[in-house]
Amino acid sequence: MRFAIIGGTGFCSVGDVGARHALPVQTDYGVGPVEVVSIAGQEVAFIARHGRDHTVPPHLINYRANIAALKALGVTHILASAAVGTLNAAMQPGDFALPDQFLDFTRGRPSTFFDGKSGVRHLDMTRPYCPQLHEELQRAGTFLGEDLHPAAVYVCTEGPRFETTAEIEMFRQLGGDLVGMTGVPEAPLAREAGICYAALAVITNWAAGMAERPLDHDEISAHMSGQMATVQRIFASVIETWRERPCFNCRPSTSEDA
Repeated sequence: MRFAIIGGTGFCSVGDVGARHALPVQTDYGVGPVEVVSIAGQEVAFIARHGRDHTVPPHLINYRANIAALKALGVTHILASAAVGTLNAAMQPGDFALPDQFLDFTRGRPSTFFDGKSGVRHLDMTRPYCPQLHEELQRAGTFLGEDLHPAAVYVCTEGPRFETTAEIEMFRQLGGDLVGMTGVPEAPLAREAGICYAALAVITNWAAGMAERPLDHDEISAHMSGQMATVQRIFASVIETWRERPCFNCRPSTSEDA
């Protein structure tokens, strides 16, 4: 099973309903709630990041179990969706963006598989998202008539609260474009597992202080649900047209301290 999809807010199911079946995977970190779905004639692993009924808040998602389960199934490529706010006036609600860097402001989450049992290990994250998958997402979006912002800095906050106006201003000064609550540790864990990972961000709202109205999660969920058909088409296009080639960015050797 080459591909997996991790669906975020508003993205709780995918693929041909008749070909869908649950395949929970027991890992050292808990159970990965995987479903197997059919997309473009291929079996694809799917995880609803917040659960099928959207009951798991971002700071309580078992990211390690999810990634470990996909690794155990032989997944080599992950396509992830993310609902995000924008703090860049050039990236407006309703747009799609492809993160290529992130800023990590999480603080209370288990964030690594490297627990010291095999020595101290360090992982290169110069390019935290797979350049091949990133390129294919951009190609698929263009082919389907969608104008994707090809580069964006994703700021990951702890949640579940939204950010303050002062925090958003700080993130802007640090170079952030988008803000969300789930991209970390998901992307670094995929890198530790040697799995290519890329995200397609759906911009659902202005970040705090950039619009007159306060943020409303129900509105964000509704907006995200309205864009899911497009996200699924883009993901399906990548899966259907994928040509296998070596990736030297996402499966590097790690350095180790004696």
